[in-house]
Amino acid sequence: MRIYEGSPRQDFEEVLRSIGAYLDQRGMTDVLVMEVPDGFIVQGLAHVGATSSAWSESVGQVAKETMTFLDEDIARFMDESVARRGAGPHPANPGAGRYEHAFRVIGRYIDEQRPRDIFFFEQEGAFVLRLHHVNQTGSRHMLAEFTRDDVEALIAKSPTLRIPAQPGGSQGAAHT
Repeated sequence: MRIYEGSPRQDFEEVLRSIGAYLDQRGMTDVLVMEVPDGFIVQGLAHVGATSSAWSESVGQVAKETMTFLDEDIARFMDESVARRGAGPHPANPGAGRYEHAFRVIGRYIDEQRPRDIFFFEQEGAFVLRLHHVNQTGSRHMLAEFTRDDVEALIAKSPTLRIPAQPGGSQGAAHT
């Protein structure tokens, strides 16, 4: 996807937030996200075959799913995410889920680091990131970990990071 070489509208905060919203809608868990030149490969566990009826309840099975999201998919996810947030709370729009929130704050951190590409995975609610940096002296990888408590603290702090409304009623780019 090469966010910093492409469209100025894209940043990791918004891209990952929209992927997180998609994962929340699918009920995925234990995810892995890898950036590739034309998008992202996302792998996670999905519960399939669960049923509930008056006579019985089936918890179904857990299946590993691997999805490739191309630039066009990401653009659509971002547009849908912005439209959903603009619609406000509604029974059909229950609001942001766990991954949407977590990926947003992790994306904000990644934006501050400005890596060449990213890879991260979740383990027991914590996220381990590998960021690849390239500069004039070569390339290097940086590792970072966000515990479940770290992510929750960043989510709680994020409203203080919003950019206030601009004079004349226009809103600045919100980095929340």
